[in-house]
Amino acid sequence: MASEEQAHHNCCFREWLILQEQDLLELIRGQTAYTGSPDHRVLLSQLVHKNIQHFQDYVDKRSQLAGRDSWAFFAPSWCTSLENSLLWIGGFRPSMFIRLVYSLCGPSEIESQLDEFLRGVGTTNLGWLSGEQLTLVDRLQRKNIKEENMLSSRMASLQENIADDPLAAVARSLSPIGESDVDTDRALDAHAKAMASMLGEADQLRLRTLKDLMGILTPLQGVEFLAASKKLQLSMHEWGKKIDHSLGRN
Repeated sequence: MASEEQAHHNCCFREWLILQEQDLLELIRGQTAYTGSPDHRVLLSQLVHKNIQHFQDYVDKRSQLAGRDSWAFFAPSWCTSLENSLLWIGGFRPSMFIRLVYSLCGPSEIESQLDEFLRGVGTTNLGWLSGEQLTLVDRLQRKNIKEENMLSSRMASLQENIADDPLAAVARSLSPIGESDVDTDRALDAHAKAMASMLGEADQLRLRTLKDLMGILTPLQGVEFLAASKKLQLSMHEWGKKIDHSLGRN
């Protein structure tokens, strides 16, 4: 049963990566073909909404799988060691969306790397955020960090509570290693459900942050941002695979 669950997890992630690659190509085509016409702006808006829906579907799928095996999402075998080192409650920090916007807006080492990733995509439009847009992005960042900190605090409490009774009683007892009783099983089951709930809330914050950000950016800026974020995610996965292979981890 465990191997079957792991296969479901791996399949979900592989399908997501394939969809990311497909969406990236479509985003690049949409950006390079942009003419500025009203019809084209509508097409770019539809493309942004399509990508948001894909993320929504992925979040829903993760929620279903976490209901059966939540712990797997906090040290996923389907991710590389590099990706796992950057995890926050089963995924990336939502504030990474906003940091990426800032990186695309002005000169920095990250921006130059992303420009290299996106060579051939076209000129940047995120460097021309209006004053109103920058104010809204800053407001979103402040709100986002506050919500992240709240979830991080709750996550820390869960990790601390798992060491409390009745689990601590197992460590003090003389029973064989790995042997559990009804109270222990009940505590572990409650912990698994709490972790699944935390993953769901973190995923919803990631999704909500993306939606709010797309509401601030123009359709063209949104397409450019989505292309950059997908290219960065896919690149991180490939870098991680190369590192794991060089260290004999696969």
